[in-house]
Amino acid sequence: MAQAQADGGGDHRQAVQRVLLITLGLNLTVVFLKATVGTMTGSLSLMADALHSVTDSANNVLGLATNRLANPIPDRDHPYGHHKFEAIGALGIAAFLGIACFEILTSAIERLLTGGEPVTMGPTALWIMLIVLGINIGVAFYERRVGIALNSKILIADARHTMSDIWVTIVVMAGLIGIWQGIQWLDVALAFPVALLVFKSGWTVLRENLPWLVDEMAIAPEAIHAQVMKVPGVVNCHSIASRGLLGRQVFIDMHLVVKPTSVAAAHAITEAVEARLEELYGPARTTIHIEPHTYESEQLSY
Repeated sequence: MAQAQADGGGDHRQAVQRVLLITLGLNLTVVFLKATVGTMTGSLSLMADALHSVTDSANNVLGLATNRLANPIPDRDHPYGHHKFEAIGALGIAAFLGIACFEILTSAIERLLTGGEPVTMGPTALWIMLIVLGINIGVAFYERRVGIALNSKILIADARHTMSDIWVTIVVMAGLIGIWQGIQWLDVALAFPVALLVFKSGWTVLRENLPWLVDEMAIAPEAIHAQVMKVPGVVNCHSIASRGLLGRQVFIDMHLVVKPTSVAAAHAITEAVEARLEELYGPARTTIHIEPHTYESEQLSY
């Protein structure tokens, strides 16, 4: 049995925490500005947008909590590391988005059924919304850039959420301009596409993180088989399985049939296999069960 372990690309939790604290402050500013303008104008779509931005702040708080737990270094109680805490945080973001979508839809339906006070709009409100839009754009691109550099799922997911907030704000601003021109029904009408954009963002986050939590295959076994067969001394390999997140941390198991009869020579081949897989797929923890070249089985394939 041979086993190699990588540290998951290093511990970037302090850098992630710093980014989350910065974006939390900016998101709270956005919530305050949107709520202020929404109260001034009485706009349902703008208040819904403010609710959407509340989830941005909640996501940052959730991210700070999960980031402290997502230690890539294994310990006695978590021998495979703590990477999945970040995925749990990303799923929490999806849950917050679902709640925001529900609140937006119920408020819009209630306004349609019961009516409400007319929305008032002025140039001051539009200028404030332009400032909000600029903050959102800066936060989204900053989080995405750092998230990609650190390979942080929580930052990338939060950046996607903020990006959806940008489109929501643009749609709401278009509605506010229409209301300024006297088209009152636009406020309620635009609340529905806002809800759809929120739902789409949450679904994307859920789709990207759920496979990691349920240990879905990370690498096709035939791809691993093809690469392992290129290592000198390998006769065949079978019972190949993989899980984890490609490029972040993957776990690979296999049975390996080798030509050498000595333990030392067989071990050298497993080292070569592990090095090749890590070079191709990033940080990998590979567990190999060695079998001699005389081994016979009906499963001598990937």
